[in-house]
Amino acid sequence: MTGEGENPRTTAPPAGSTRRALVGRLSWGLADQAASSMSNFVVGIYVARSLGVTAFGVFSLAWVTYGVVLNVSRGLATDPLVVRFSGVSDASWRGAVTRSTGTALGVGAAIGAACLVVGLGLGGSVGPAFAALGVTLPGLLLQDAWRFSFFAAGTGRKAFVNDLVWGVALVPAMVVAARVGSVAAFVLAWGASATVAAGYGCLQSGIRPRMTGARGWLREQRDLGYRYLVENVSLSGASQLRAYGLGAIVGVGAVGAVRGAELLMGPFLAVLMGLSLVTVPEAARVLRQAPHRLGTFCLLLGGGQAAGALFWGGALLLMPDRLGELVLGGVWHSAAQLIVPITLGVAGAGLGTGAAAGLRALGAARRSLRCQLFASACYVGGGLGGAAVAGTVGSAWGVAAATVSGSAVWWLHLRSALREHHHEPIPEVRTP
Repeated sequence: MTGEGENPRTTAPPAGSTRRALVGRLSWGLADQAASSMSNFVVGIYVARSLGVTAFGVFSLAWVTYGVVLNVSRGLATDPLVVRFSGVSDASWRGAVTRSTGTALGVGAAIGAACLVVGLGLGGSVGPAFAALGVTLPGLLLQDAWRFSFFAAGTGRKAFVNDLVWGVALVPAMVVAARVGSVAAFVLAWGASATVAAGYGCLQSGIRPRMTGARGWLREQRDLGYRYLVENVSLSGASQLRAYGLGAIVGVGAVGAVRGAELLMGPFLAVLMGLSLVTVPEAARVLRQAPHRLGTFCLLLGGGQAAGALFWGGALLLMPDRLGELVLGGVWHSAAQLIVPITLGVAGAGLGTGAAAGLRALGAARRSLRCQLFASACYVGGGLGGAAVAGTVGSAWGVAAATVSGSAVWWLHLRSALREHHHEPIPEVRTP
């Protein structure tokens, strides 16, 4: 099975070289995600300890907003890039990257300007944080675009180095922000250090992003870009709606408590996100070489992630309060109450990713989008409904129930798609 823009293999590579290639892809994916997630984890911990639960809640609102915008950029710019320009000639890759990174930069500039206007209009404690986010969004999105561009070229090492540069630049930036002591200062420090890494990406690749090519890129990739845009934004948008709703129903401190509990799951989530860079292409290889094993592969993938989440959550429950306070400061006591439901939620989501990888490998885009929209609706409904009934803890339990329900729907659709597979061709394979 081949994806759009790919040439079919005429001969299978030796098993040994295939395994080595898989280990290489997996290793750089994990290394890059470890560097990226560790930076985010350290930033979250540092800000939580420096600002306290309420101000950390304001920072978290800016953070989840960035997550939504990031998924807009990926859907329009880098997801089509990795589908159609992975493993192509250098000239083809460079031409595509010029326009793809220009698109990411354009998305950052447009939405950043809107955030800046909204932030200046809001005022208070939230307004300056959003204004700072607006100023730094172009650099944040360009840095992420370089990361996926390098993976498309098969040079994950460069993505890893770029994330290391961001991490190094974060150190002095965070020190300066701590002296200022405001949420906006921390947002600026975080975004400015990403902008440094984005500039370094231009040096690594020898490519200058061309924003004037964004319109042509969007037109050429519209069959993939807009589908991926909806799918990517639905879940991150649900997270943002839940965060805003939780802040309105319970208070901004509740948003900080949830974010603190999520930070405790951070190291485990870093591993999962690193694996996600290779799960879809590996599922596609299983489908091509032994299609009858795809269901088992997805079950082992999802089951393994769910078991890992339960193990990590169990370890967190045994963590002494003194260690928790050392990590999260004053946020710890609020976050500790949420460990059980958030662990179950992550386990449910991990189980569902196995089925999601199978649907992507099968090219069942309609089923995949349907599942994602259902899961997002459950996430918002469970999170806000739980908050209305039982506050922050109720919201966490509502989200846990929603993710388990969403996982069940993913698996039902995968089972149906596997039954239909022998009747339908596979239109695409999404590969990082």
